[in-house]
Amino acid sequence: MARIEAYQTAAGKRYRVRYRTPDKRQTDKRGFRTKRDAELFANTVEVAKSRGEYVAPALARTTVDQLGAAWLQGQRGHLKPSAYRVLESTWRIRIEPRWGTVALGDIRPSAVQQWIADLSHGDADTKALGASMVQRTHQVLSAILADAVKDRMIATNPAAGVKLPRKTRKRPVFLNHDQVAELASAAGQYGPLVLLLAYTGLRWGEATGLRVRDLDMLRKRATVSENAVQVGSTIHVGTTKGHKQRSVPLPAFLLPHLARQCEGKGRDDLLFPGESGDYLERPHTGSGWFDKACVAADVPRVTPHDLRHTAASLAVSAGANVKAVQRMLGHASAAMTLDIYADLFDDDLEAVATALDSARTRASVGKMWADRPGDDVQQLEEPV
Repeated sequence: MARIEAYQTAAGKRYRVRYRTPDKRQTDKRGFRTKRDAELFANTVEVAKSRGEYVAPALARTTVDQLGAAWLQGQRGHLKPSAYRVLESTWRIRIEPRWGTVALGDIRPSAVQQWIADLSHGDADTKALGASMVQRTHQVLSAILADAVKDRMIATNPAAGVKLPRKTRKRPVFLNHDQVAELASAAGQYGPLVLLLAYTGLRWGEATGLRVRDLDMLRKRATVSENAVQVGSTIHVGTTKGHKQRSVPLPAFLLPHLARQCEGKGRDDLLFPGESGDYLERPHTGSGWFDKACVAADVPRVTPHDLRHTAASLAVSAGANVKAVQRMLGHASAAMTLDIYADLFDDDLEAVATALDSARTRASVGKMWADRPGDDVQQLEEPV
């Protein structure tokens, strides 16, 4: 149990609370002006110890930069290089300069909220960040502080519960069949790659990671198991984004184009190699072959990733349902597909209403009500 002792100072009588930490080390806290204040603190310590919520005051003096580097290293084991790079740059550019030298116990929710507002609106020296960037920055800080809570360095996470700016989803750009054909023609030797992206929904790294052995021309399928992601000037090869292999359907018209890509290559050769025979790098924005092809074809300015949206649009317009589109794109769930492409399925909703109306008519329920001219609105609203 905690013990309270009085002692004299130049300013008068003060009280000290001596107590043992959960690991049986003796410590104290002094400077209480009244015995009642000391008793309240002692009771708080004992309750926190019994609940497993005790936080050593010395640990709260740890600064954020002492935790940030260790937290980043802990992410390396389960994150792909591209995802890790985003976290590292977020910590280095935005979090460490503001919070690095601040003690954990000195961080207040109000200060975090003000920081979020500053990031969102910017100032004379700093450009305002988009909602997605602000949310990501907050997530990194909050994750670091959450680990501090788990390690009993602070009692609560001061970054939890702050209000964040809302993201406004950018409307995807869709190309039609004619525009895809014009873009592929303008892309020259990369035309087959453009067609593959636009009609299968593969990510850039998935398409450039395909090998000859991944094509099954008889079944009209491509097996997607690798993802060649470019991080800076380095290409990292690993599993797909969802860490799952999937089979993607290939339209028949695409097979001759892919067959020509296979000519003179072995089974283990890349389908779309770069000039050096290694993985093809992503084209430079503005000056690369893809943007030049967009200008030459006179189509809306899109990116290689936008062709993934085009693939979804063309599939839905051809009659594919949400589950088929989900499997083709490699989304984790149909809900995710609907969240991104809900507008594409509006016609399906209308078809559901039409089908229900036809089914009800065939069941003669509608005729039963129509033959009763005396029915009022209330009667018609009764359940069938």
